[in-house]
Amino acid sequence: MSFILNEPPSLIAKETKQKELLDGDEPVKKSREDYKKQKELEEARKAGTVPAMQDEFGKDINPHIPQYIMNAPWYIHSKVPTLSHQRIHDEKKKIFAKLDTWQAKGLKEGPVATKFRKGACENCGAMTHKKKDCLERPRKVLAKFSGEAIAPDEHIPQHPNFDYEGKRDMWKSYDTETYNEEKQEEHDQMEEAKRQLKASKLDQMIESGEKEEIKAHDSDDEDELKYADDVDMPGQKFETKQRITVRNLRIREDTAKYLLNLDVNSAHYDAKTRAMRGNPLEGTSKDPSTSYQGENFARATGDANSMAKQQLFAWEAYEKGADVHLQADPTKLELLKREYSQRKETQEGSKKNAVLDKYGGAEHLQAPPKELLLAQSEHYVEYSRTGAVIKGQEKAIAKSRYEEDVYFNNHTAVWGSYWHAGRWGYQCCYSTIKESYCTGEKGREAAAQEQSSVSQMLGAKAAGLEKDDEPRKSMLEEHQEKMERKKNKKKKRSKKSKKKRKRESSSSSSGSSSDSSSEDEEVKKEKRIQEYMKKQDAEEKRNFTLLSMDERKRPFNSMIEVSEPNEEEMEAYRRRMKLSEDPMSKFLP
Repeated sequence: MSFILNEPPSLIAKETKQKELLDGDEPVKKSREDYKKQKELEEARKAGTVPAMQDEFGKDINPHIPQYIMNAPWYIHSKVPTLSHQRIHDEKKKIFAKLDTWQAKGLKEGPVATKFRKGACENCGAMTHKKKDCLERPRKVLAKFSGEAIAPDEHIPQHPNFDYEGKRDMWKSYDTETYNEEKQEEHDQMEEAKRQLKASKLDQMIESGEKEEIKAHDSDDEDELKYADDVDMPGQKFETKQRITVRNLRIREDTAKYLLNLDVNSAHYDAKTRAMRGNPLEGTSKDPSTSYQGENFARATGDANSMAKQQLFAWEAYEKGADVHLQADPTKLELLKREYSQRKETQEGSKKNAVLDKYGGAEHLQAPPKELLLAQSEHYVEYSRTGAVIKGQEKAIAKSRYEEDVYFNNHTAVWGSYWHAGRWGYQCCYSTIKESYCTGEKGREAAAQEQSSVSQMLGAKAAGLEKDDEPRKSMLEEHQEKMERKKNKKKKRSKKSKKKRKRESSSSSSGSSSDSSSEDEEVKKEKRIQEYMKKQDAEEKRNFTLLSMDERKRPFNSMIEVSEPNEEEMEAYRRRMKLSEDPMSKFLP
């Protein structure tokens, strides 16, 4: 709680006690009576019967400020009521620059350097930026090496401490005098060009002897009066150069249209366009003798449509440079429109004739009108309930520009009318050879026999496979059986060789040498197979290391093998290969 001046003693004592408790670190929980008294005190302050609270500076605190704004945060350690946490402190106030603070832009005035300076841009030689920030075209010989055409330095704006508006002001430090000078110079140049063009036209007219034309173009006042509609006139609205006006003034002696009949059910009056759609005096004593048809009807009668078309043509011609006006030169405008329509017709006719000469088809333009094409005729046709023609001639079917029902080589069906076993053919003879000669019914019989024989062969193969109940051996089992047979052969050969040595101890040395040579060859072959197996192990380790390397550091063509493997290498590969599908592969070393 807080200290309160000029308050009842009971309330002051209560708040003093709570303040003493708040001096500690732990917050004090209010009882129901304390909370009720606090609410009564706040209501009394709002009503004005009790003086308002005061902060540490002696200023009154508005009692209508919400509690979540008035309560200071815990980290301020405030012991008295205060609003200092809601105010900007003097030491935190920033001095912002004004919006009219001038910042120099563009190039610096003064002499431009003639030699390259240390720390300047290597491309152009300016001191205010580096090479990577240079906006000039990269030179063939940099300014650092040539020392020529040194670019002037730019003004580097020192960004002051702008406020929110100053940071987002896109026109700060903009000189309005430069804009005025540029516009004035451009306007002077345009005026000078107009004067020169007018003088050249006058010289041409003088040379050609057209004196009447000279009189018509002597004064600028006539031109200004001719196109006085371009000027903003009071009581009228217009858009740019085209005079699309809406009169918004009336003669004061006339009665307003909406005041002729104040009945709610009278004719509709559109206040936006100020138009009366019907007769407002219908059924009254003031009803005029002539029938009132409404303003919208009157606008579409007589020459109003042709006048609107003339006005539209005048606007379009004036926009494209033609010097015409509906009110100033109606005769000239009529002649110009007539000439334009004639040229348009001749141009369209020439285009049409050019297309017909190039592509033909003039005979199709001489067809009867559409009214006769879709009209009734004397042609009588009678149909049955099933849709067959009983009497008369059926309507001819319109054909396309492509050839239809054209048969080659005695065929009675087109190619693609037959499909069998993934191949197209002719339906008439079941032939699957394109542009073949038709064989008719015999071709169908031959195709049927061929299909039956093929089905029988496939059935026999399937039956043979079903009879073969023996399970297929795995590659590992076949390899082990093969190695077993080789070992048995070696044992038999060794036994035979021993018997021969014992029996033929006195035999010639040629026979013994042949047997030993065959044994030596088998041993050598086995040694080569073992060497290939070791070589393939090393190659597999090498490939694993190459794959784990970064592909940018991997040697070129390091994993390409160009030599064809021989029988011994394939045998070594088979011995090393382990089949994951084989259940006995886990028990191999």
